Amino acid sequence: MAGIHITDIESAINYWRVQIPSPDGVALPAPTRALAEVYALMVFHRETQADEMSMPTKAHEAWLAWYSSTPDTPCIAICSTSQGDEECKGCGRSFWEVQHWPQMSPAEKRGTWRRITLEFKAWRFNKYAERAADGRVPLEQ
Repeated sequence: MAGIHITDIESAINYWRVQIPSPDGVALPAPTRALAEVYALMVFHRETQADEMSMPTKAHEAWLAWYSSTPDTPCIAICSTSQGDEECKGCGRSFWEVQHWPQMSPAEKRGTWRRITLEFKAWRFNKYAERAADGRVPLEQ
């Protein structure tokens, strides 16, 4: 099963804090509260990932709503896997990830995003960062 990294839970919490601010500065609206409960359990148990399939429904729905606000694909339309590379120089995904991206779950996609961001060697982060920043991203094959 794919895991949702704690940093994605944090990002989703912050997304919902902006979308639906606390009415009194103390109470948490439902989506934020659902994610905060998962986050608290992760911290308590010293876990870095939550299982996508066993997350409480409300927390998973809130996470998916945040996920839908993020870019789906790291592709910048410079694909070296089509030239035979096992890892794309443009986006940093493996040949397998490029080929199976449409079938991957949201947590699997976020796991790939996390890996390529931490590696920080794909052209989308340096040579062609402006291309990634302004959203010029093609449709997946």
